[in-house]
Amino acid sequence: MNSSQEIHTSPCPTSGKGCPKGGKGASHLVALLVVLIWGTTFVSSKVLLNSGLLPADIFFVRFVIAYCCMLCISHKRLFASSLVDELTLLGLGMMGGSLYFLTENMALLYSTTSNVSILVSTTPLVTAMLLAIFYKSERLNTRQIIGSIVAFIGVVLVVLNGQLVLHLNPLGDTLALGASLTWGLYSLFMRRIMNKYSADFITRKVFFYGVMTILPYFVFVNPLDISLLTSGSVTIWGNLLFLGFVASTGGYLLWNWVMRELGAVKSTNYIYLQSLITMIAGAIVLGERITPMAVAGAVILIAGMVLAVRKKRAKT
Repeated sequence: MNSSQEIHTSPCPTSGKGCPKGGKGASHLVALLVVLIWGTTFVSSKVLLNSGLLPADIFFVRFVIAYCCMLCISHKRLFASSLVDELTLLGLGMMGGSLYFLTENMALLYSTTSNVSILVSTTPLVTAMLLAIFYKSERLNTRQIIGSIVAFIGVVLVVLNGQLVLHLNPLGDTLALGASLTWGLYSLFMRRIMNKYSADFITRKVFFYGVMTILPYFVFVNPLDISLLTSGSVTIWGNLLFLGFVASTGGYLLWNWVMRELGAVKSTNYIYLQSLITMIAGAIVLGERITPMAVAGAVILIAGMVLAVRKKRAKT
């Protein structure tokens, strides 16, 4: 690579135009930032659930807030260039929005938190397998496969946190795996479309179709309950605004940009860290206990992550 190639530009998330870029280091830092934010959403959601809100209501409000934010940023273009691309955006809204959150939260109704956390943590592996089927360039090498497996073992230890017995539930565990599959499909759809449109346009459409595809749930399953939303509770609205503004608007916008920069497989590997961040946040905010098993799992997780995402040295 010559000097003229080393200094180049990359599409900014909010404009799609060129912006300065100093290698992939910034992309890895942004990926870490997003996963750090998403790791704390479990605690915020738990506060809202304890306040009486239902999972679907939380999802609907946070995505409506996020869509309104993105509409202020991205409003010049309404539709994709083709019907196929528009349908892909619809798929993104379902897989990364309504279906993902519904399957994950419904899984918690039938299975334990530990089971669900572990099974949803298979997302990077599921994503890698899906992308390998359709994109030869996204296939994992031996080092990445070993790193992913090591990281997953670390996730299991972190999630178990001293609890050695898992209680299997076929329905709940299947729903948890379904959540993992939906995010894998989100990455697959994103891989197809991420180089065609700016990250802000894609993110806005994800929120729009996420909101649209959750509406049938309110019509046929459980109506939207706005009684708690009108109470003016600082706790409720503080957490909803965090989920809407920070975790959804900022998180999805930056994540879609990171996927373009690092590739779908490498960026998704960062999701392994989410359980570790959730554990730390739970200990700080909710006073949850951290055992030596979890600490050991954290070390193993980080080692596997480094192995999975570290750039292979060029032969000299």
